[in-house]
Amino acid sequence: MWQLSESPNVARLTPYDLRCEHRVDPLGIGTARPRLSWRLASPIRGDRQEAFRIRVLRGGVPVWDSGWRTERDTYVDHGGAPLASQTDYLWQLEIRDAAGGVSTAEATFATGIFHDDEWEAHWIEHDYETDGYFEPPVDRAEPRTVRQATIAPPRYYRRSFELTQPVTRARVYATAHGLYLLSANGNRVGNDELTPGWTDYRERLVYQTYDVTDLLREGENVIGAVLGEGWWSGYVGWDTRSHAHHYGKKPQLLAQLVVDHPDGSRTVVATDGRWVEHVGPIRFADLLMGESYDARLELGDWSSPGYDATEWAPAADLGGDVSTLIAATTDPVRVTEDLPAIAITRRGPGRFIVDFGQNVAGRVRLRVRGAQAGDRIRLRHGEMLESDGELYTANLRTADATDYFVSAGAAEEFFEPIFTVHGFRYVEVDGYPGELTAADVTGRVLHSDTPVAGRFDCSDPGVNQLLSNIRWGQRGNFVSVPTDCPQRDERLGWTADAQIFLPTAAYQSDVLTFFENWYTDLAAAQTDEGAIPDVIPHVITGRHGTPAWADAATIVPWTLYRIYGDERVLRTAWPVMRRWVDYVHRANPDLIWRNRTSGHYGDWLQVGVRTDRDVLATAYFARSVEFTAAAARVLGLDDEAAAYGELRERIAAAFVAEFIDAEGRVRGETQTGYLLPLAFGLLPEEAEQAAVKHLVADLEQRGRSLTTGFAGVALLCPILTRYGYGELAYDLLHDDRYPSWGYSIKHGATTIWERWDGWTEESGFGPVAMNSFNHYSLGSVGEWLYADVAGISQSPESIAFRDLVIRPRPGGRLTWAEGSYDTPSGRVSTRWEIADGTLTLDVTVPPGAGATVHLPTTDPSSAQEAGRPLHEVDGLTLLEATPDAAICRIASGTYHFTAQA
Repeated sequence: MWQLSESPNVARLTPYDLRCEHRVDPLGIGTARPRLSWRLASPIRGDRQEAFRIRVLRGGVPVWDSGWRTERDTYVDHGGAPLASQTDYLWQLEIRDAAGGVSTAEATFATGIFHDDEWEAHWIEHDYETDGYFEPPVDRAEPRTVRQATIAPPRYYRRSFELTQPVTRARVYATAHGLYLLSANGNRVGNDELTPGWTDYRERLVYQTYDVTDLLREGENVIGAVLGEGWWSGYVGWDTRSHAHHYGKKPQLLAQLVVDHPDGSRTVVATDGRWVEHVGPIRFADLLMGESYDARLELGDWSSPGYDATEWAPAADLGGDVSTLIAATTDPVRVTEDLPAIAITRRGPGRFIVDFGQNVAGRVRLRVRGAQAGDRIRLRHGEMLESDGELYTANLRTADATDYFVSAGAAEEFFEPIFTVHGFRYVEVDGYPGELTAADVTGRVLHSDTPVAGRFDCSDPGVNQLLSNIRWGQRGNFVSVPTDCPQRDERLGWTADAQIFLPTAAYQSDVLTFFENWYTDLAAAQTDEGAIPDVIPHVITGRHGTPAWADAATIVPWTLYRIYGDERVLRTAWPVMRRWVDYVHRANPDLIWRNRTSGHYGDWLQVGVRTDRDVLATAYFARSVEFTAAAARVLGLDDEAAAYGELRERIAAAFVAEFIDAEGRVRGETQTGYLLPLAFGLLPEEAEQAAVKHLVADLEQRGRSLTTGFAGVALLCPILTRYGYGELAYDLLHDDRYPSWGYSIKHGATTIWERWDGWTEESGFGPVAMNSFNHYSLGSVGEWLYADVAGISQSPESIAFRDLVIRPRPGGRLTWAEGSYDTPSGRVSTRWEIADGTLTLDVTVPPGAGATVHLPTTDPSSAQEAGRPLHEVDGLTLLEATPDAAICRIASGTYHFTAQA
């Protein structure tokens, strides 16, 4: 289950959640000087880490001792000699608190393969010289669409070998051009899915590391793999030419098993010409098109010792080019939850519609009973139903999203595809023998297994459903890369979608390594001139440098740094950031971004208006330059910081001169047109106040209804709240008229829709050419729910939430709300409630952090903490009393505030 972990229940300052390179007990890290980090918890107010000490051990022998460091950072980079390749390490942490007490914790990590010459593995593939590209079907009635017929069947590979000594440690390092699934002695290896994931394979290919110590034994052993096409040579996006082949034409496997023995010797079993391969029961498999499995062709215990593989053919040995290989840096795709069917409707003989009650990305596991050999069952996937109750699939475009199972006639059989993923709530099961029951079908949820970081709940079921829709939209579209949709023939890493949703995503899960991994491909795709493609990894589209899209080059790294505090993000991104803003500046010396705007999608999918594109572009130009200047300051590049800071001020002045009239109207007069300069700080104070009034007037004129598209929707509620129109923001939150978040919820949405008019009462389904019902961009209001409704944010100068701002904004129909967030220091939580004229606010601040608390009240003099006036509370400083709040400063710990509502 994908859910927030329990906060540790401790009696003193205690470190927890120890990580290496931001991952828990990682195997196969790719650096010899990793970053080690931890979080802290304590029930004692004002408690803090006064000092820490770290020891790194190899086989019980210390290789680095940091000594006691009087630092309050909860991270440190390994400072000893470079770590050894392919080695297990233990690291021990000691923490000294304010009272002098010491707490300890420990964790592990293992290094990967650091040097190319350590690879003995060669790439192997099906020998197409001696055997054709396609296997003949079992019979002419084998189910395939025209597109599915272009997909070669996955191959099964195995290698038998002898071990003459006991096993003390065994690791497999594996990757593929395509998708692979490993097994050893008849057991699946690991629980990763869709490995090696999607990167720009032309530049880098990730390998995974697995511990198989417990799967091996003395005597005969077998290591095996199933190899499919995946992103490497399968269908990607809307490119439906006979076969996409964006990276290559043939799946290939590379794996290296390293076994250590008690006497210090080592056995290496690597992919080479001694491996054998065979076609198996999977007839085709493709991420977009689906998968077909013929149980009559099962190979038995093909990856177990004693298996007769005399009919298997030698694999083709392609040599050992490992120049693009890198160790995994982020958590893989996994099955994180199983969903039961909530309804099954018979639609005809052997045909059923299954409703899982939730739109997801994943696949279905099917139990089959009573089928005859050769019986075929078809599974079609869809997000919605037509008005007549049939499956709606028009919005899939050319993605077949269809799986097949052919029975071998056993009393009970199970089918679950391994090399495809679908976006669906409903599944049509056609050809099922007998009655399909809920026990026969399970929805399996797949996504990148980013650790859950935040939780939000409140008194209003509609708002809770909105947050649930946002969370499920994130899960369904974080599948190796941040995609735009999980169902149709697209599923691409659109850059604007990613940068707009990032703040919301980070409140919900720890996405640092996920976005770092994606950003590496963004950097690799930057053109020599400095432009950024619209989609990352870069395939299909030829457009580069689109406003708001390409600005992910600056927005993503700066946002990651502010949230997580790892300056290495900026160090890596700095050249990309600088080249990007220089590219725009060269093309637009007058500082109004009109030239080289590429596709220029504007405020994508806005409703009934058209935000001026020069306004949007120039606002983003200023934002990118602002973040580039900020990054330069962090990195100590004073001259660059000054130059870009001055450029940003000149862009702001040019923006005002070009787009703001004497009455403070922004050219085009749309909601997004006002939101962008207000959010990005481009207006002088007088124009700022006028712009707010014009924004509010537009909303009022439209009956308090929004028009914002992708670029504006994240800014709407925060800006209204910032300028004192919180109740208007709540009206938008609770609105269930079209267009609104509530409208889709009223009509059954369980994820965020791509477009406000994905389905309407008047017109039914929206344009089939672009109508995803699982698309996170319009869900970027989630940041406001955490930051302003729950009240968890940080000051403008703060990094990694060390200087918290606790400022809940009660309003609307809510009588209570609560939230928590795992900052790099530890967990912060809030809960407010209004009952009987009294507001209560519970706050927990992690050790090492401080917080400015804005206690909302109509009578600041009534404010108390644990029954005492604020000025009498130790460790609390009363800063200010305003007409609507008592403002105080608190240290870490747990507090219980009350005040007149």
